[in-house]
Amino acid sequence: QLQLVESGGGLVQVGESLRLSCAVSGFTFDYHAIGWFRQAPGKRREGVGCISSSDGSTVYSDSVKGRFTISRDNAKNTVYLQMNSLKPEDPAVYYCAYHRGESGSFCFWADEYDYWGQGTQVTVSS
Repeated sequence: QLQLVESGGGLVQVGESLRLSCAVSGFTFDYHAIGWFRQAPGKRREGVGCISSSDGSTVYSDSVKGRFTISRDNAKNTVYLQMNSLKPEDPAVYYCAYHRGESGSFCFWADEYDYWGQGTQVTVSS
């Protein structure tokens, strides 16, 4: 059974940084992608970006492009979401998710992902 566990959430001030981790355990397919999503109270789940397993290529939403960076450490089976210059609109529960395969337009579509972590809370104070 594949499991994803997020960590690293917390409270920061506007303009500060935070790094989230997503530890992946269990069987994984050679070609897969890890996506990051976030969901604020009363809002739908929003895709933040994703990273492929084969070449580490990344895609980001316009709302975080230039501020957030997704990376992976294959030796540790961990994917990271580095969040810089956090804004008042960034607070949410952040989730990582696993997508089998790398082709197609899946990155920002929650229904395309097979496994999810439990989420970690990010709070930004002004």
